[in-house]
Amino acid sequence: MCKGLAALPATCLKSAKDIKHKIGFLLQKAEPVQEQKPVKEKEKPAEEKSSAPIDTEKWKTSFNNLINNDVGRAAFTAFLKSEFSQENIEFWVACEDFKRTPAPQLKAKAKQIFKQYVDIDSLNEVNLDSATREETRRNLEKCDVTCFDEAQSKIFTLMEKDSYRRFLKSKLFLDLSQPRRDEKHCRLERKGTFTEFSQCLLSHCA
Repeated sequence: MCKGLAALPATCLKSAKDIKHKIGFLLQKAEPVQEQKPVKEKEKPAEEKSSAPIDTEKWKTSFNNLINNDVGRAAFTAFLKSEFSQENIEFWVACEDFKRTPAPQLKAKAKQIFKQYVDIDSLNEVNLDSATREETRRNLEKCDVTCFDEAQSKIFTLMEKDSYRRFLKSKLFLDLSQPRRDEKHCRLERKGTFTEFSQCLLSHCA
């Protein structure tokens, strides 16, 4: 120890040591050692899966299998649009939705469907005989979930015996039935909405 420090009182030396210790402690607190956290790999977004697979073999077995499959219905709708007769499948879908409508909303929705698809000269008039059209009109008075059963059944049969048969022979269906689909075909494994998928389907109907 140098003379200058030796000459100081013991209490001063003790205070100096305490101050030095506190400064060292504060410096350690001011610059804490950062813990090395394992770097997590970026989570890859889950790939969107189609809500239903393409199963054209089942579509061929019955019209029911086709329109009750999301992808099949989208493909068939695209085909009908190419023939300017999409009002038939739209009416069928509207009837299915109507059956799930809460009771308080039935009357308003029934009038809307009738006005859009069933009434003569309606915007999207479907091909119904006069007897079925009149029966459906009378059904609106009682207005329950069976209002459109007869009309829906007639349109189902019309599509099954006519459009469905042409669909099975169409370029669209044949392309979708190919076991190996290249970039030119619509692949549901990719990301995209049904609107985008339908637009892709329409390109095959041209």
